[in-house]
Amino acid sequence: MTELTHIGPDGRTRMVDISTKTDSKRTAIAHGKLLMLPDTLMRATRGDTKKGDPIGIAELAGIMGAKHTSTLIPLCHPLPLTGITVSITPSKDADESALIVTATAKTTGKTGVEIEALTAVSVACLTLYDMLKAIDKTMIITSVELIEKTGGTSGPYRKPELYETRSL
Repeated sequence: MTELTHIGPDGRTRMVDISTKTDSKRTAIAHGKLLMLPDTLMRATRGDTKKGDPIGIAELAGIMGAKHTSTLIPLCHPLPLTGITVSITPSKDADESALIVTATAKTTGKTGVEIEALTAVSVACLTLYDMLKAIDKTMIITSVELIEKTGGTSGPYRKPELYETRSL
């Protein structure tokens, strides 16, 4: 069983000491989904809301969220991000009215960027909700999850295919 690294031998919360780890290139990709009414999706993709272009603003908000991850998540190390991209596209599933949010975070450092990618997705989804709530209060944020990560001592991770269709 894997040990919880944020709990010390005395049972107290701690920030993990990464000082002895070596730097490596690290990436993480996360996805999330915002379900909405078809009319809401149409207006979001056209960018014609009273608040402006929800997709463009949410992509920027996701980037900003990733940059602030260590101030939001108490035991997360501040990281020098070398890259962060956030992309928002309509779902490819014809039976689903949703926007898919994808974030890729990169760093060269001693610890991974999974939480930064997940934060970017979460903040982008919340921003979309805020931008579109006047049109559709029934929206649902769902399936925020890590899809892939590279780098570090634990090696690469890719979400098993079994779960791919469940989330997106």
